[in-house]
Amino acid sequence: MRRLILMRHAKSDWSAGYPDHERPLNKRGRMSADATGHWLRETGYLPDQVLCSTAERTRETLQRLRLGTDTGVTFHRDLYLAEAAQMLKVLQQAHGRCVLILGHNHGIADMAHNLVSARPVHDRFDDYPTAATLVCDFDGDSWKKTGWHEGQPVAFVVPRELT
Repeated sequence: MRRLILMRHAKSDWSAGYPDHERPLNKRGRMSADATGHWLRETGYLPDQVLCSTAERTRETLQRLRLGTDTGVTFHRDLYLAEAAQMLKVLQQAHGRCVLILGHNHGIADMAHNLVSARPVHDRFDDYPTAATLVCDFDGDSWKKTGWHEGQPVAFVVPRELT
């Protein structure tokens, strides 16, 4: 079995006029990332590999999750504003048993919708708000042939449920 944690970055700061790739988190985003990290640690959903967009807001979200030093992290420019198909290609190159992909909408929501065999019962799954996190399991021991509609949802959470 393999596990995927699919997370949209936390809320970013639009007020300072940063270029899109360089936007940091705002206060609410920092609190949401902290709360989501606490939830991941408390539930034991800890990745051994992280695939993260290069954008500042995804990097800061990852830092605030406080996943520990044993987690292998790779930053991928091709995850920045990626479509679901591109994210799947990146996932298919993963080697971890539990992989966290940290990216952006609309691609992250499309990937979540296309990966699961059945949608989680949650009123926010369709719009996948900032810092929303899906945990789903996959059969097999390799990501190489992972395809659409194969994931079994385990959990879906949004930060407002955690604070």
